[in-house]
Amino acid sequence: MNKKAIVIGVSAGGIEALKIVLNKLRINMDYAIIIVIHINNKGRGLANIFGDINQFIVKEACDKENVSEGTIYFAPPNYHLSIEEDYTFSLSIEEKVNYSRPSVDVLFNSAAEVYMDDLVGIILTGANSDGEIGLKRVSELGGKCIVQDPKEAFFDTMPLAAIKSVENCKVIKLSEINKFINELGD
Repeated sequence: MNKKAIVIGVSAGGIEALKIVLNKLRINMDYAIIIVIHINNKGRGLANIFGDINQFIVKEACDKENVSEGTIYFAPPNYHLSIEEDYTFSLSIEEKVNYSRPSVDVLFNSAAEVYMDDLVGIILTGANSDGEIGLKRVSELGGKCIVQDPKEAFFDTMPLAAIKSVENCKVIKLSEINKFINELGD
């Protein structure tokens, strides 16, 4: 069985959007969920917020840690998060990408190279174009691409940039993204 992952990129308005997307996810999911969110925070705080809305293990990703299915990971503040060929995390403090560290593009590009068509890339609300290039790479390597409907986004810049770059992305509402994730593997 191939390993599978969902990568999510989000920025301004992200906490509320993620509360809808991650709410009551199905327990027997065979995907890891890996999230980059642009906010100044401590990842453990995010793990506490999102651990209360579902029954998954929710944690901050650690350098050299194996990526495990049925776990929700958040990129640590001020570190780029990548996936290595051996399905482990790599953290770095390289230059910011699109004024961001962690960068959605960094995560999505590395995940696309490793998971290829076993990857789902999701772009949610945000006020810059981070994720546009990474989601395009997910698409090029056969992954599924989902973008939050810009009309309901707190900030529509990230979703609009992704839609402009990725021809075959599905544009859907937050509640439908939750449903889509829950139906994966059915």
